[in-house]
Order: sequence, then structure tokens, then C-alpha cells
Amino acid sequence: MATIKSALELALERTKNLTIDEASVRASEARTEGKKAAGKFLEDSESIKLAAAIAARSAESREAFRKGLFDVLVAQIQLPSGESAPGKMDLVGKGLGAVAEAAPQPAGAKAAAVKHVAELVRQVEMFMTRYIDDMKQVDQAIRTQWAPKLREKERQASARMGREVRLDPMADPEFAAFYKQNVDTARSGYIQALEGARTDLATLCGFAP
Repeated sequence: MATIKSALELALERTKNLTIDEASVRASEARTEGKKAAGKFLEDSESIKLAAAIAARSAESREAFRKGLFDVLVAQIQLPSGESAPGKMDLVGKGLGAVAEAAPQPAGAKAAAVKHVAELVRQVEMFMTRYIDDMKQVDQAIRTQWAPKLREKERQASARMGREVRLDPMADPEFAAFYKQNVDTARSGYIQALEGARTDLATLCGFAP
């Protein structure tokens, strides 16, 4: 009777001819280390000097390390979810400046890139502040537009209940859908603008979009 091969033996047979791309593995490790360094920088900017950390990398791993830094830093550029713009834009600007300064390009180009990065991040922070103010106006406009319909629903509910009824518009599925549709429409332009800013920052830092 033929010997029945174990699942492990079969798996080993299937993988015996596979080769490991060691360069890709090292690049992935360097990128992960860059992400960790960026996270540490955002938590405590005094605990790590990004320019020195980049310079300390070998020529082989430097670009992957820079890309890890960039990915974490640029991910901070998101529309605010609260009442104020993200508080780490200063750090993001400084961090991205260090990433841009270490890009493999002539010194003059590096200086210009660092300057443009700082300007762009400042513009993004101002844009976020304006977004918060604009969305407050959008919220008020939506509620004002819906007010007549809300009053009619309250009148009908009061007639049914035999007492005065006040309705929370956000508890009304019809209003909630109307609200979400209009807010999403208003947000779409801001989202596209931030995507453009992230693309521009990638270019300034020496990464193809």
C-alpha cells in the first residue's frame, strides 16, 4: 500500500522550490521601522530626531525607512471629526520636512521642497479650520431647510398623542438620510482637496504619487 503523505509533507513539497526575496523582506522591515519611528515622533517629538534617524540608515534601507515615515505622517492629514483641527499639524510639517530633506535630490531642490512642504502643511491646517466652520453652516442650513417638515410632523404627532410633542430630527430616519446625503455632498470637495494635498506632499518628499 502506498504511504499516505502527511499534510506537512505535502506542504513542504509544494514550497521547496520557492525562493525568498531577501531585498523585499529587508525593505519591508525598514518601512515598518520607519512607521514605528514616525509614531514615536508624533507621541513625543523630543524622543527622536528624524533627520538623524534617516541619516543613520544604510543606503539600501534608507528609502524604505523614509517611506514608512511618510506614510504615517501623511495619514494624519484627514478631515477633522471634532470641533477643532488636528493638533499635530506642526509636528506633521516638521516630520515631513525631515523626510523631504533626506530625499535623493540636489541640495537646492531639497531646500525648495522643505519650504514647500511647510507652506503646504500650513495651508492644510487653515483648510481644516475653514472646513469646521463651513460644516457648521452646512448643518444649520440643512436643519433650517427641514424645519417646516419637522414642524408638520410634530403637529401630526401632537394631534395623535393629545399633547404637545417635540421631535429630535436625528431620530427621524427620513431626516437622517436627508442629512447624511447633504453632508456627504458637502464633504466630498474637501476630501478631494486633501487627497490632492497628500499627492503633492508625496511628490515633494520624493515619492511618485
